Formats: sequence, structure tokens, C-alpha cells
Amino acid sequence: MSADPTQVLAFETDCHIFDGCGFPAPGLHSFLFEPLWGDPHSNLYFNKPMLLALLGSLIIVGFFWAAFRKPKMVPGKLQSIAEMGYDFIRRGIVYETIGKREGERYVPFVVSLFFFVWMMNLWSIIPVAQFPVTSIIAYPAVLAGLVYITWVSLTFKRHGFVGAFKNFTGFDKSLGPVAYLAAFIELFSNLLVRPFTHAVRLFANMFAGHTLLLLFTIASWYLLNGIGIAYAGVSFVMVIVMTAFELFIQAVQAYVFVLLTCTFIQGALAKHH
Repeated sequence: MSADPTQVLAFETDCHIFDGCGFPAPGLHSFLFEPLWGDPHSNLYFNKPMLLALLGSLIIVGFFWAAFRKPKMVPGKLQSIAEMGYDFIRRGIVYETIGKREGERYVPFVVSLFFFVWMMNLWSIIPVAQFPVTSIIAYPAVLAGLVYITWVSLTFKRHGFVGAFKNFTGFDKSLGPVAYLAAFIELFSNLLVRPFTHAVRLFANMFAGHTLLLLFTIASWYLLNGIGIAYAGVSFVMVIVMTAFELFIQAVQAYVFVLLTCTFIQGALAKHH
């Protein structure tokens, strides 16, 4: 019996090797979910990724609210964990990239981005959820769009129209005729390619990671029959290895996303691009 093409997980198929059925390989259909509410044809519906995004947001807000609603001079465990996370982003990323004086005002924005992206990534290895929200391009695209709007508006606010143009293009008359070609390439790269790669980098890593996890998980179940049991054990070991690796990648991708965000902001504040 084949699996529901919109919800492929290891336990959703009775197909095993030697049963005369093919391997239910994961694919694009593994990232499609039936609506929990509404009609998908009307573009007004609510599905599992949306639910996870909402729950993730509530978890983050609830965690920091519980940690800082009654701050103490001698912090408890929850406040200590929250302070360490906040301070890591503030000192390790914002201050190091933008500087303390200029960067302080952007700390709340960057901290929010980091923990939101990390939480959306973490859903991939949380039982029952088992799906990284950021593996759907719409979510990284919206986040990258927020960063893009912040970066561009800040550039115009700090430098004015002419100064922003120089910031985006790095225009230098001393280069002669080549300066115009270089300016066009820089303008295209900064205003079009940069936000695209910012979103795709996060999306592609989480999409690939989830696909690999699905592949080995489904393979473990599929091989669980006859002599295939020996191979199922190897595949299950790979599930554990990939889960541990994915846990690392999830944090790294959140870190890289906000590091690039700070780099963009620093570029907007700099006198020369």
C-alpha cells in the first residue's frame, strides 16, 4: 500500500522490501500538507507549517517573557539561559559586526531573528512536528525581505539618495569607463542577488537536511523485512547521525542568517560600500 503523497513519513506506509512494492522515496510531495482548516484552492487555509510557525513564535515570546518578567540581580536558571542567549547574539554577532555604539539599537531585531529562525529549524527534529518550517521558501523569503527593507531604508536614511547610490554601487570615477560597468554589476548584485541568496541559503540547507532525514527514516522502515533487517539497522544509525548533524546545522544556519543581517546593516552605516 502506498503512502499518502502529501504526508510521507516512515510510519505512514506498510510497504517493505520484498513485498513487491517500490521504495516510497521522499520528494517535493514531502513538503506539501493538507489544510488543517480552510480550502487550499481559495488561498485561505491553515496547515501544519503555519501552525508550527505560530507555536514557535509563542514559545519564543513565552520563554523570554517568563525569563525577564521579574528579573533578579542574582538570576535563576531560566533567566540565566535567556541572558546567555541574548548576550551571545549581542556581543558575539552585533557588537563584533556593527560595533557597540551603532549596533545597540539593532540588538532586539537581530536577537528576535536568530531565535525565530532557530526555532523554525528545530521543529525538524522535535517528535510529532518533524518538519522545519524554513524548508518552505516563503518563510525565509519573508525574513530576508524584512532584512532587505531595513537595510535599504537605513542606507537611504543615513546617506541620502546620491550617497545610497554610491553605497550600493561602489561607484569610483577613477576607474574610468569600467566604473559604470562595475557599478551596474554591484547594483545588480546588492539589490537583487543579495536578498535572493540570503533567503535561499537558509531554505536550501533546511530543505536538503529534511530530505536526507526522511530518506534514511523511510529506508529504515522499508528495509525492516527479512534479510533487509541488517541494512535497516545501518540506515537507522544514519538517522541518528543525521539528526545530530542536523541539530548542528540548524544552529549554524540561524547564526549565518543573522550574521549576514548584521553585515548588511554595517554596510548601510558605513561611509563607503
